[in-house]
Amino acid sequence: MPAIPITANETGPMTCVDTSANTALEARSPGFVWLASQSPRRQELLRQIGVRFELLAPGPDEDAESLEAFRVGESPTQYVERVVLAKAAAASERLARRRGEPAAGPAAPILVADTTVAIGGRMLGKPADDTEARATLEALSGRSHRVLTAVAVVRGGRLEHTISVSRVRFERLAPAVIDAYVASKEPFGKAGGYGIQGMAAAFIRRIEGSYSGIMGLPLHETARLLKRAGLASGATAL
Repeated sequence: MPAIPITANETGPMTCVDTSANTALEARSPGFVWLASQSPRRQELLRQIGVRFELLAPGPDEDAESLEAFRVGESPTQYVERVVLAKAAAASERLARRRGEPAAGPAAPILVADTTVAIGGRMLGKPADDTEARATLEALSGRSHRVLTAVAVVRGGRLEHTISVSRVRFERLAPAVIDAYVASKEPFGKAGGYGIQGMAAAFIRRIEGSYSGIMGLPLHETARLLKRAGLASGATAL
């Protein structure tokens, strides 16, 4: 597919602007968004602000996990930005294949997101097993860490993205508490090995930033991006 012009980045200056892509999108609001994520938490958050969505999940022929592989020397910010842009390109191609809607056409917006947890420059991904989950929680115990969630919205050949950064401080966790949490299986499938909306909420002494961003989709930033993409649904229609 042709490169999608990047029109905005909340963490820095504009990267590229394609004024020819600035068509009358708002006049043709689709009323829903394609959600290119299988995360039940992101679905829950969109419902919270009344945004209608249809799932645009990867097919069995796609290696979606490979997009999230870490690269040596990459900072957490560079990582989430690269991954969310790669997810956006993959989702645009997916929609074109399945629906016959070109990326530059009047399709509904596509929403993608990616979250990582970092202590300094060290990223903590999704634990693969009990051993990794336990090591991740031990690293978080009694310390502050950052949660970075990148969000991108594609519509009409335009892509806008932003990165939300929050800080979270854990209390010191006893080994027995870590073992019990790992045994609950809640750490799996989550960056940093925990979910703030679950039992791990009891471990958190303080947060600074976006609660929904820590969950995986910062709603303030997401609503702004969807509104700029012409979506008239739920909170974006206010």
